[in-house]
Amino acid sequence: MSKLDELIRELCPDGVEYKTLGEIAVDIYRGAGITRDQVTVDGTPCVRYGEIYTTYGVWFDKCVSHTDEAKLTSKKYFEYGDVLFAITGESVDDIAKCCAYIGHEKCLAGGDIVVLKHNQDPKYLSYVLATTDARQQKSKGKVKSKVVHSSVPAIREIKVPIPPIEIQREIVRILDDYTENIVELQNQLTAEITARQKQYEFYRDKLLTFDVLRGGTIDFDREILCRIADLGKWSGGKTPSMAEKKYWESGTIPWVSSKDVKQPILSDTIDHITNAAVDEASMTVYPAGSVAIVTRSGILRHTFPVTYIPFETTVNQDIKILVTKEGISSRYVSHALQAYGESIRRTTKKQGGTVDSLDFQKVLAYKIPVPPLDVQNRIVNVLDNFEKICSDLNIGLPAEIEARQKQYEYYRDKLLTFKEVAAT
Repeated sequence: MSKLDELIRELCPDGVEYKTLGEIAVDIYRGAGITRDQVTVDGTPCVRYGEIYTTYGVWFDKCVSHTDEAKLTSKKYFEYGDVLFAITGESVDDIAKCCAYIGHEKCLAGGDIVVLKHNQDPKYLSYVLATTDARQQKSKGKVKSKVVHSSVPAIREIKVPIPPIEIQREIVRILDDYTENIVELQNQLTAEITARQKQYEFYRDKLLTFDVLRGGTIDFDREILCRIADLGKWSGGKTPSMAEKKYWESGTIPWVSSKDVKQPILSDTIDHITNAAVDEASMTVYPAGSVAIVTRSGILRHTFPVTYIPFETTVNQDIKILVTKEGISSRYVSHALQAYGESIRRTTKKQGGTVDSLDFQKVLAYKIPVPPLDVQNRIVNVLDNFEKICSDLNIGLPAEIEARQKQYEYYRDKLLTFKEVAAT
């Protein structure tokens, strides 16, 4: 019998009391607004409601944000043991996500946060308030919309099991250990994905310098430099009028924008247009096997996005698309542009301007090595096989992480489900 079983048998053999947060609250109140421009590098630690969704887990001991409290007209504090709820969000399922503060500084709670003071184990409360049952209570009656709200009265009504403090602490110990193992696994799997990707990029870049080809498995001793302009026909795109619903509603024709160009091979686009848009807005449909690059986007500050498109598509004005000429493999070109991407970005990026962009004439003048077609195809075969290994890892390892997370959530919910003591 486990220690937890022994504690339950000893301390609550007839069941556990379920209580509302209103019943266990020493105090419960809303925070006070802290705007984004009031966040500073130094000052009083603070939490803004969005950070509960994006930054903090079940518990935290240090705030990532600070503010100058002398400039705040209204102040609401929280301290060790308090549980914070975010009562504004974008998802019904996640509304009123909470976290426990176990640090030792006095901190400020921003607007759209509810602070719960209590005499329970703070981590226990945060764990039990993350269970499926608690989340269903939080979302009950909420309507899906762009912004979802909860309230202090709604938080007060959430009902959870409140076992003796010794049991709470043992459950926290078990879940902390389990959580630590999950995090360690996630870090290991993420590191594996990153390492394989770096290995692929290193091998690709080495292969496309051609030094490793001379006398190697792909024997090639002539390097032919070719201007990017001479790889085929380059074109740009445009955006059909957003005001014309018939151009967009139920569209099936892919329309590539900069937000789509995130993978070496494009699987689909976020937006699609209709045949009416193609006909009336004079949109060009490019053939499958084209290569697209982004020439205008904030991402160009640090990345040169390139993608191979295995289906017919249209593109917007921030994209340049290449249909390669005879004797040029579009897959080879996509690999080569990725390999030389950082150099292309650095040498062709425009200075100034409100949006980062490339001087496309300089891009066209840039030269990359283009060997005979048979050598291109052999290089593509090697790199595609390596890329598939990385892709399989990118699919398989996140799936493993997700499976472990679901296993953890199931175990947590079982651990935090008690027989309710009979009413007297």
